[in-house]
Amino acid sequence: MKEKQVKESSTKTDKNILKEILKISEEIHNIADIDILLDKILLEVRHFTNAEGGSIFMVEDEKLRMSYTQNDLIFANNPATRYKYQNQEIPLDITSIAGATVRHGKILEFKDVYKMSAGCECHFNKDFDKASGYRTKSMISVPLKSVRNRVIGVMQIINAKAPGGKVVPFNDQDELFISYFANDAATAIEKAKSTRAMVLRMLKMVEFRDPKETGGHVNRMGAYSVEIYQQWAQKRGFPDELIRRFKDKLRIASMLHDVGKVAISDQILKKPGKLEPEEFDIMKMHTIFGYRLFQQKESELDAMAAEIALTHHEKWDGSGYPGNMDDYASCVEVGVDNGKKESTIPITGRIAAVADVYDALISKRVYKDAWQEDRVLEYMKQSAGSHFDPEVVDAFFEIYDIIKAIREQYAEAGTD
Repeated sequence: MKEKQVKESSTKTDKNILKEILKISEEIHNIADIDILLDKILLEVRHFTNAEGGSIFMVEDEKLRMSYTQNDLIFANNPATRYKYQNQEIPLDITSIAGATVRHGKILEFKDVYKMSAGCECHFNKDFDKASGYRTKSMISVPLKSVRNRVIGVMQIINAKAPGGKVVPFNDQDELFISYFANDAATAIEKAKSTRAMVLRMLKMVEFRDPKETGGHVNRMGAYSVEIYQQWAQKRGFPDELIRRFKDKLRIASMLHDVGKVAISDQILKKPGKLEPEEFDIMKMHTIFGYRLFQQKESELDAMAAEIALTHHEKWDGSGYPGNMDDYASCVEVGVDNGKKESTIPITGRIAAVADVYDALISKRVYKDAWQEDRVLEYMKQSAGSHFDPEVVDAFFEIYDIIKAIREQYAEAGTD
């Protein structure tokens, strides 16, 4: 099963490898969001091993779910494709490489997954390669073990490449790095999963109160926001690591945008028809109630969650709410001043506004049918410069194929 060949690369001492692992470990343990964490883990492991792609599967209900995937060749020109593969499930048994990795609890390594030894109990599923036109060759499949020595997932890194671009087997240094790093990565993953679960429980309380705040909506909000931000920031030449750190907080904070609705009465939240002006004034208070939940700003995440909760209904032309009040902690009404406008609205609020309005219009709700896609997109274009920051709308349209892929991945149950 295990075939080796020396890969052309500079040699590193065990001491240097350990120093690199410690540096990366410090970075990953500071990441709160599970998706940003998995992206960072795969990126760092692939960088060290000079690998073309990789995936992380998580063990869930006696199945393996593909939680994150990267591939320089397949996704470089079409990033939206990545969302089509995420959340696919495979059985947790020894017939697959990932399943065998979990069951045996050890690293499995292959020079060429198409040419496994006759006695190998697992096999490589070629369906992905056939559908994409890709050729998976070398692979290292690593169990991710918790501090209790329980396998919580599998990391698969594929197609190590020599300096000239030829696909080669993984070498001893690759295996050493990955074996050292995997357990620490698993600990970070468990912590991030716990954070996500806590956030989703908080949002479930909002969903119990407000039927419009569905699990699909908040997940789409988080994914839309980080993708729009990445496009917006890359066009401005922001460093990749800075973008990644910002996205880590942005995904969770944008999911919490409407958490202040827990303080709004059921009579207003669950009213099936249009709100009366005085009722709408009360509804506007959810922005301030959300801000108050995080106003202590004990962390960067708290500060961003407070910012988004407060500003996601502000408008580029200044006609939004709650406006330019000085003391959000003590105010008892909104609309006492003009709204914030243009760049006085933080970029987080400008992005959340685009993501939230788009999802509200294109989604079916108990009180309305979904708008047709053409109508939604026309509204987004026409509202650039009035409701929305024009540059954020530009970023939205530049990645619209990704936006659609996210919408499909987090579709509500019973919808197409």
